[in-house]
Amino acid sequence: MLYPARLGVAAVAIAALLIAGCGSKVIDDKKAEAAIKSDVENNTSVKVASVDCPGDVDVKTGTTFDCTVRAQDGRSATVTLKILNENADVKVVNLKTNK
Repeated sequence: MLYPARLGVAAVAIAALLIAGCGSKVIDDKKAEAAIKSDVENNTSVKVASVDCPGDVDVKTGTTFDCTVRAQDGRSATVTLKILNENADVKVVNLKTNK
């Protein structure tokens, strides 16, 4: 497994990951990627090579989206985040190791 189970508990909420433009709010993918990388490295022994999140997720309470985390040793996982509110606070709801 890429990360210990405690990651899902440790990554309870990542705050204020939004950008506004053209009247709509979308998740700031760069902030989300940086927050996930930091959370993984601070709560596990895994060194992250990259995190890739979509850049077009509208901020709508209850929406989920996936980000791909790649460790420096080549392992990867999919992290599912759920938008908690209109402020774009998100939490990790699933972590799945990729094969």
